[in-house]
Amino acid sequence: MELKSEIEKLKIAKDKVLYNEPMKKHTTFKIGGLAECLIKIDNQEELKKILHLAEQKNIPITVIGNGSNLLVLDQGIRGITLLINLEKIDINRQDGAIQATVGAGEKLGKLAQVCLKEEITGLEELSGIPGTIGGAIRMNAGAHGKEMKDIVKTVKCIDYQGNEKQFKNEELQFEYRSSIFKKEKYIITEVTLELQKGNKSEIKSKMDEYAQYRKEKQPIEYPSAGSTFKRGTDFITAKLIDEAGLKGYAIGDAEVSTKHSGFVINKGNATASDVLALVKHIQEKVYEKFGKHIELEIEIIGK
Repeated sequence: MELKSEIEKLKIAKDKVLYNEPMKKHTTFKIGGLAECLIKIDNQEELKKILHLAEQKNIPITVIGNGSNLLVLDQGIRGITLLINLEKIDINRQDGAIQATVGAGEKLGKLAQVCLKEEITGLEELSGIPGTIGGAIRMNAGAHGKEMKDIVKTVKCIDYQGNEKQFKNEELQFEYRSSIFKKEKYIITEVTLELQKGNKSEIKSKMDEYAQYRKEKQPIEYPSAGSTFKRGTDFITAKLIDEAGLKGYAIGDAEVSTKHSGFVINKGNATASDVLALVKHIQEKVYEKFGKHIELEIEIIGK
């Protein structure tokens, strides 16, 4: 089967379809091999057409958002990679309650700015997370004591057969950095959040405080996939990495950040192989010294 000719039959605008596309352009790590076919999704009809084709022809599907929690392998991604770019922000105020219905491709930072302008509180702690709403829900992203599960009312999604479904918060199996979307094959399309009326200056003050914290404590001047490892149940992972003497340790251009040991950064031309070798080394050294298994928070995709 010639993938290109099959995709062309769907008559999707040519500027939305990219072949042999370097994934380093689509991840915050700036790492990754070529995607055989990357399609930017900005409407659900096209998404359903692609899913139908993939099911018929047995084409592998990979779904990404802003690529902020991903390590794409050097060998790239086979089949179709869907870049979810569904954008929408609708604010609904009723009896003192505020609901924001948001497209899965909207960036958290952009939504936070809209909430600030509209004097809506509830998103400040999460405003610095560099991902999309869909990605943040999938991994139950969190910061400063707040997680997505705390503000989600409902999530609309489509399964890989093209069927639409809606989940309520209590059905989403939210856990630390996990949700039903990590366990089952659904593509998030739209999310409704429950927020509150706030004071503009207080919202701005909180957002500024969290942004300053991020600037001071995290290596945002380098490409990374955010926090590389999950928090331990009875330990702080970054502290163990630090105490194992690994701060600044590098393999190729992948380095344990000297600013925050919980981050592996790309100093320039790191490969996925460099990152994986460094991760393995960190895990081995921490286990050797403290007897603790540390788990990846970032997701690895590709061949």
